Amino acid sequence: MDCAPVHADMTLAAIDIGTNTVLLLIGRIDASGTIIPLVYEQRIPRLGKGVDAAKNLTPDAMKRVIDVLLEFKAICAKHSVEHIIVCGTSAVRDAHNREEFASLIYSKTGFTLEILSGEDEAYWTYRGAISGIPGIGRATVVDIGGGSTEITVGTQRDVLHSTSLDVGSVRVTERFFRHDPPTDAELEAAIAAVEDALAGAGAFDFAGSTLVGVAGTVTSLAILAQDLWEFSLHAVTNYRLRYETVEALFRRLRTMSAHEIRQLSNVMEGRSDVIIAGTLILREIMAHFGFDEIVVSERGVRYGLLVRAWERWSEKARG
Repeated sequence: MDCAPVHADMTLAAIDIGTNTVLLLIGRIDASGTIIPLVYEQRIPRLGKGVDAAKNLTPDAMKRVIDVLLEFKAICAKHSVEHIIVCGTSAVRDAHNREEFASLIYSKTGFTLEILSGEDEAYWTYRGAISGIPGIGRATVVDIGGGSTEITVGTQRDVLHSTSLDVGSVRVTERFFRHDPPTDAELEAAIAAVEDALAGAGAFDFAGSTLVGVAGTVTSLAILAQDLWEFSLHAVTNYRLRYETVEALFRRLRTMSAHEIRQLSNVMEGRSDVIIAGTLILREIMAHFGFDEIVVSERGVRYGLLVRAWERWSEKARG
């Protein structure tokens, strides 16, 4: 199922196995390369729990992901999906037993796991993110994941600069937070680590670019900023988060326990213990690079991988 030839105007699926979440996109892609999303699903099996310290995926975490993949496979079958792309990002990259995990996925689901490098993740996240923002000329796309954060600067089609940083919401939480809520000292240590990572990222030229944010931290903050109980694709798509709103949310969340945060919205299910770290990372990025606002996108690497599949087909068709 996952090795069928790609052609225009077909139904494709992309599954993104991240540190915290596993995401499914089913989309129809037309002859012009436009993606029409049909199904969007998110599960939070926390594959990367403990990976930063142990450098291995645990059997329980791998089983949780396999269960999600089997569920997603059944959803794909109901929608007559012709081609399924399954990718792993930070937690899988960092794990010593990633090949064991890939073999387990293949034996249990039939899916072939593609482990994306940090550079590839950044590039295809960028391409996916800007595919949903009409008329954008130059963009800086930020993807705050569980294990890493990708920052990519480019134009409508070309990436000019890109970096992958080893700071993510789960990684920062596990490294620095020992209390719930974290202490001031723990927060200051986390802020210093994120600032160090940003300082080492190089001096990119952000002039004239629109800051675009993808992944769970920014979409969750968009929901909280609007006081919504349930996730709404319409509410988060191209929502503009001001820096002062991010700062206010950080100051509010940093004083709350994970249990208290969970009561704010259903989007905090599976994310309430790492959202403080994610918000901290976003705040530091916006302050460090001087952005007053960020455009929220529900699109990311899954959309980029569908774009990649279509472009590869197009090149073969022309050639």
